[in-house]
Amino acid sequence: MMQGQQMIVGVDVGYYNHHVAIGLAGDILKDFEIPHSQKGFRYFFNQITSFVQAYEVSDIVVGMEGTNGHARPLDQMVKDKGYMLLNVNNLKFARFKEIFATPEKNDRMDARQIVTLMMMAPMMEQGKEVLQEVHNTSEIETKLKRISRRRHQIVKEKVIIQNRMQADLQSVCPGFLKMFASVDAFYVLRFLSCRPDLRKLKRLRLPTILKIQGVGKGHAKKLQRWQEEASFGSEVEWVGPMIAEDASRLLALKERLIELEKQIKSLVRQSRLGSLIRSIPGFGPICSGIIAAEIGTISRFDSEAGLAIYLGMAPLDNSSGLYEGTKSPKQVNKHAKKAMMQALQHHVRRVDESKVYFQKKCDEGKKYNQALRSLGRHLTRVIWSMIKNNRKYERREKETSKAA
Repeated sequence: MMQGQQMIVGVDVGYYNHHVAIGLAGDILKDFEIPHSQKGFRYFFNQITSFVQAYEVSDIVVGMEGTNGHARPLDQMVKDKGYMLLNVNNLKFARFKEIFATPEKNDRMDARQIVTLMMMAPMMEQGKEVLQEVHNTSEIETKLKRISRRRHQIVKEKVIIQNRMQADLQSVCPGFLKMFASVDAFYVLRFLSCRPDLRKLKRLRLPTILKIQGVGKGHAKKLQRWQEEASFGSEVEWVGPMIAEDASRLLALKERLIELEKQIKSLVRQSRLGSLIRSIPGFGPICSGIIAAEIGTISRFDSEAGLAIYLGMAPLDNSSGLYEGTKSPKQVNKHAKKAMMQALQHHVRRVDESKVYFQKKCDEGKKYNQALRSLGRHLTRVIWSMIKNNRKYERREKETSKAA
């Protein structure tokens, strides 16, 4: 009987079904398919248990592709069992399959190749880039991630609808956008959505306008000025209802964003990571929440250099001949990077030393974003130290006295 062996489980994640392969001591013992259901999950763990009973296994490692969240909730169930969970980098795995090609190409073979990859990883120079351990994160960080990702999707939808509505307004109601600088203001959206026919808005009387939520005397005067100058294009009869529909949808999205941002702010106050990052001047609750959520746990990083790469603050050299440039590593988390860049723009205006450092990088010839990332690289070291030592950001005496 084999002793102290490591059982390797490869899972090719699908939408309705998952293909599984189990390996031990260099061999693949079994491969099978499970449905994405409780019945399938029970079968998955029963198969692992049966091999654990047949062989003396020291530990169990499960590798799966994290494709579009289809691995949930199996990935969390694997971690709850105490098994090590590895995320298989899709791009690296695709390259691996090209090098070690098989006669067949299907989900069953992919599961078997994941096992082969996991067996070979210790001998590969870039093993850590191909297989990344998925660490447990607290419930607060997990909630933060789901809510902040949800917020991101709603913001994207809002931008699409707002751009579409503005184009339609410019087409059938010239002059409206010039009159109202913030077309997504609540009172403007409520005004646009209160009648499906835009032409009827021109004839609304003052008492009716004042009944619209958020419209006071000042806004009412502005709306009346538009009514005096309003003109409409030939398509207004059928484009008008579209504009009213988009305005109603934008109202719902803006209200939902307010709710989500309240939740994020509350969770940031409860999160150790979020509270520490929030203590940095210029880092607001939303950006701090996104960064904390995407980091999850600092234990997933071996060094602050790894954290800097993940946050997008350590671009790789991409020079050739007389050209000098950089490129983003594949490991960059785009959500965390965007939040860092937004927070850094506020930070550099609030901290004198950071402003001097940023200006120095600009004087060296770096572009705005490059100089900002250089500051971010420096600040990542500070964030790493803060989290490791569980200490909030502290201003130096010189900096504090200037602020006073």
